Parts: sequence; structure tokens; C-alpha cells
Amino acid sequence: MADAYFPHILNARELRLAIDHSFNWVVATFGEQLELAFLPVLKMLLGIQHFLLWLPWWVVILAVCAAGWFATRNWKVSLAFGVMLFLTGAVGLWEPTMATIALMVTATVIAIIIGIPLGITMSRSDRFQSVMLPVLDIMQTMPIFVYLIPFVMLFGPGKIPALLSTLVFALPPVIRLTNLGIRQVDPEVMEAVTSFGATPRQRLFTAQVPLAIPTIMAGINQTTMLALSMVVIAALIGGGGLGYQVLQGIQRLELSRGLLAGIAIVFLAIIFDRIAQAYGRRMQQHLNLGG
Repeated sequence: MADAYFPHILNARELRLAIDHSFNWVVATFGEQLELAFLPVLKMLLGIQHFLLWLPWWVVILAVCAAGWFATRNWKVSLAFGVMLFLTGAVGLWEPTMATIALMVTATVIAIIIGIPLGITMSRSDRFQSVMLPVLDIMQTMPIFVYLIPFVMLFGPGKIPALLSTLVFALPPVIRLTNLGIRQVDPEVMEAVTSFGATPRQRLFTAQVPLAIPTIMAGINQTTMLALSMVVIAALIGGGGLGYQVLQGIQRLELSRGLLAGIAIVFLAIIFDRIAQAYGRRMQQHLNLGG
């Protein structure tokens, strides 16, 4: 029977202890500085949440309806968005819904700010792309609970580790699709732009990025959906919002609480997904890229 066991090449316990000691040193040495560095992000998140809660509920619903109409040009779809958001408030979930929207919006905005420049850099350098692709694969395949451990150790339970874990999970699509969209721009178009004497920067911002916008928008849409899908896991470490309602439903075995919060999350997913998709299609039609 002894032959059935894998030989002990490395001492796993010593390896784990070395990793734990190393990260404990990082926490002790840089924890306070990192908390100060992420303080503006926390203020941004709380500012969005407080602003949404400060606004009258009907103003938020009208704003969502207006955004829906601007994207879809369909008043029925816009009205449906308003009804969905109204129902989340009617069942007593208005504040958790606003907290969830604030977390999702903050994570998406930061992902866009980081992801689009990285995607552009990847599209302009094959070497950088070869380095980034394995990193993105790890970010997408690593169990998300693994990310929670270092973030909680660094910042403690709260909104910052919830935001960072959401960001790590949701960031790869916008990077990948920005890179893909720019690389798929028609070479004949680039030859024409180059023939007019455009510099590399001019080619990027006057041709490649505008023509890649539909693909970039698809990446932003995926990032938004992934950020929303993290709300329950984020609630485990103090993210709050609708995810906390689902978590309470699990802890208390209250099906109604979890079901209503889950439906509210589905409503938010439908609203933001349809708006992002419709806006992407409108931009594609504007650029004469789609049928």
C-alpha cells in the first residue's frame, strides 16, 4: 500500500509556513501604507453609495429609465427597467440595492481605468501580451475565495477587500476584449490611415480605438456582469448590499429573504446588461460596423 502514495519530495508544511510568514511580514510592513493608499477608493465607493441613498427613490428610477431609453430607444424596455427597480424597493430592498450598485459601479469604473490601457498596451506589444495572457488566465481560473485571504489579512473585513476581490475577478474581460478589438481592426483601414501620414498615436486614437469600441463595450459589459455576480461572495467579508441579504437567508434558513434578494440581483443584471448591450449596438451601427 505504501507504493500507492506519492513520494514526499517537498515538505508541504514548511512551504506553507514560509508563504504564511512572508505574507505576514508584508502585512506588518506595508499594511498601514496600503490602507492609506486605498482610502480614496473607499471614499469613492461610500460617496457613490451615499449619493444614491440621498437621491429620492423616484429620481433614481427616472434616471435608470432615461438611461434605458437613451440606449435602447424603446419606451417599453425603459419602463420595464423602472418597474424592476421599483419592485426592489417595494419589498424593502432599496438600501441594499443602492449599496450593490455602488460596489458594482466602483469596481467597473476602476476596471475600465486599469483594463483599457492594459488592453491597448497588449495590442501593441506581442511580448507584453505573452506575459499578460497567463496572468489573466490565473485571475479567471483561481478560486475567488483564495483572493479573499490576502485582502482580508491586509485590510480586515470591510468594503475594501470586497471591492478588490470583485475587481480582480471582473478585470480580465475588459483587458482581453480591448486587446482583441484593436488587433481585429481591418489592416486595409490601417494602411489607408498610415498612407495619410498618421503617427502611431494618431492611428490608435483616430482609427483603432474607435473601430474597436463595440468589442471594448462587450468587455465592459462582461466586467459589469462579473462584478455583479460577486455580490454574495463580497458579502462574506463585509461587502453588504444584496449579497448580505442572501447570506442572511442562508444563515437563518429564510428562503424568502434569499429569494427576494436573488430576484433583485437578477433585475440589476438584466438592467445593466441590456443597457450596455444596446449602447454597444448603437455605437456599432453609428460606425457602420453592424447590420
